[in-house]
Amino acid sequence: MHARTRTVRFLSAAAVALAGSATLSACGNSAPAPGAAAPASVEVAGVQVRKDAGLHDSLPEAIRSSGTVRVATDVPYAPFEMFVKEGESQLTGLDYDLGQALGAKLGVKFTFTPQKFDGIIPAIQAGKYDVAISAITDTKERQQVVDFVDYSQSGSGLLVAEGNPAGITTLDDLCGHPVGVQAATNQADLLKAHQARCTELGRKPVDIQTFPKDSDAQLALRAGKVVADVLTKPAAGWTAKTAEDGKAFDSVEDPAAQGGYKASPNGIAVSKKLPQLTDAIQKALQQLIDDGTLTKICDKYGVASIAVKEATKNAGGQ
Repeated sequence: MHARTRTVRFLSAAAVALAGSATLSACGNSAPAPGAAAPASVEVAGVQVRKDAGLHDSLPEAIRSSGTVRVATDVPYAPFEMFVKEGESQLTGLDYDLGQALGAKLGVKFTFTPQKFDGIIPAIQAGKYDVAISAITDTKERQQVVDFVDYSQSGSGLLVAEGNPAGITTLDDLCGHPVGVQAATNQADLLKAHQARCTELGRKPVDIQTFPKDSDAQLALRAGKVVADVLTKPAAGWTAKTAEDGKAFDSVEDPAAQGGYKASPNGIAVSKKLPQLTDAIQKALQQLIDDGTLTKICDKYGVASIAVKEATKNAGGQ
């Protein structure tokens, strides 16, 4: 699946961590006392992010008073959200770092609490959380009950062996080759649909090798049994960056599919009861885009290409 496209119930309708993440508190059990002041600046992905007084003043009064934005997230889902150490509560990941950068820009603390994915939006509706940052795909259905500020585009990507020995640069290059993919995924459907393109090009079809888990497809890639593994673009980037300290795989960067094939927007979900917060987050995110911070955060996790160039609201079309 590209990002979190799993079913989410509505009330109104029926891993390995990267060192050096932001240093603010991670989980609900470490929430600051009401009214506690946020730091003057926070270092995220090597960038010092400072408060914008105007954006802080535009926040809802209740959030300014508490000094906290309550954030729901589903952990683990690498590289977006992960535990720094297995069995402990401290968080890291792309979404966590983004939350810390947004909090620093707005002059409040984004306090993350783990929440099972299918319960995230109902919990926002019930007022337990203000927002969710959890690689959530922005869709028309979800827009009925929350608003989204979109920060990334992600779809399917290509993972190849270190050095890309087969010279794979696009989906078309997979024609006539054995390719690994996890069964019953969007990526498997993508390969099946691409067979017609191979025929159109006068090439042999993709020899699709399906596996129960993506880790099995990666083993086949290591053994040279397939020339590529098709998985989500963020997972491809993270795996290429971390497996054997970046020496096992490469992630293919197709200029025609920056965020991945059939990419869709991922957004920060915000309670519809807090339109001022949505507006402030959108403006803060745009500042992080303009000064390059968002791209640096994404690059820290091997997925610089999924960063958006404009902070849109409710851009999802499905």
